[in-house]
Amino acid sequence: MTDAAGAVAAAGAEAYPRIVAALIRVTGDWTLAEDCAQEALAAALERWPRDGVPGNPGGWLMTTARNRAVDVLRRAAVERRKLRELALLTDPEPAPPEGDVVDDRLRLIFTCCHPALALPDRVALTLRTIAGVPTADIARAFLVSESAMTRRLTRAKTRIATAGVPYRVPTGPALVERLPGVLAVLYLLFTRGYDADGEPAFTAEAIRLARLLHELLPQEPEVAGLLALFLLHHSRRAARRDPAGDLLTLDEQDRSRWDQDAIAEGVALLDRAGHGPYALQARIAACHATARTAADTDWPAIAGWYDHLVQLRPTPVVRLNRAVAHGYAYGPAAGLALLAEARAGGVLDNYPPALAAEAELTARHGDRDRAAALFRAAADAVRSEPERRALLRRAADVSQ
Repeated sequence: MTDAAGAVAAAGAEAYPRIVAALIRVTGDWTLAEDCAQEALAAALERWPRDGVPGNPGGWLMTTARNRAVDVLRRAAVERRKLRELALLTDPEPAPPEGDVVDDRLRLIFTCCHPALALPDRVALTLRTIAGVPTADIARAFLVSESAMTRRLTRAKTRIATAGVPYRVPTGPALVERLPGVLAVLYLLFTRGYDADGEPAFTAEAIRLARLLHELLPQEPEVAGLLALFLLHHSRRAARRDPAGDLLTLDEQDRSRWDQDAIAEGVALLDRAGHGPYALQARIAACHATARTAADTDWPAIAGWYDHLVQLRPTPVVRLNRAVAHGYAYGPAAGLALLAEARAGGVLDNYPPALAAEAELTARHGDRDRAAALFRAAADAVRSEPERRALLRRAADVSQ
């Protein structure tokens, strides 16, 4: 029973966005697509413990959802358009290859990111539909109740329908205009999976979609930059945790376990990446990824890239990371001074990465007792258990 339930959860995390995207393309009915995907998962929870997990769990879910859509449309088919959709759904041709299914999701991302929607609604709708993030989790991220987020998502889907938003990847000037919003969504999807408690499938999904986008726009520098950024970060996935599952810092990781093919691909993409925000972050990641040892890291170059990035995106987090880079490049006093500027006005108060950064710089400056206290404060502020353990371990290290 437990194994079957786990198989349903794993297959659902991977297949749900594919099912929704494919059924929206065929039926044009967002609610029907989501309902049928949910019903397929419910059917799996009922049948798999009894009948066994199928050889192709995702294909089983897709077929079950499609058959459910056929039933619903057959009962509701009173117009020729619906009858044509029914014919498409029951087409005896084999299921489309993987690339076509992923392309459905790319179309769905552009639909979710349409400027007819407010930016928060674009992000929320994409997280829910593409990433499969539970509505309750999205609500917490937006600091609203789950019921309020449910209403927001419903309004967003209604807006797409009433505005006649086309379910396709745009072309020409419209594509260029809408690209930044899509890149931002892919970035959120990647970071959702890369976080300490994130879903690894999200990172793989973001990389696949970024590859598709790069194939679509091979001359667009920020698409190349985003894909490079993903690959360079993802190259470290096998070395990010110790055998107990705790997070390891860059200088603690076994660099022989880094994915050199991903690093080489990411570095090669930088030739086409320009100097936009994602490209600059990718260049920073490349400095880390290509260093043979932690001591070989080119911190002055990283600090310089952050100096460029803060001009384009003067956010508190970028300022924080710039302070850390300068601290390693030019000494902890320089880093602490920039960190104080970044924290002016209290914008980073109780923000765990800011506390951890101050702790690291303070330890390097010689005040180990204060550094340990700051690491413990950061540990108290995080919600992720692996991050909490890593910070407490660091507090113990500097106390010795």
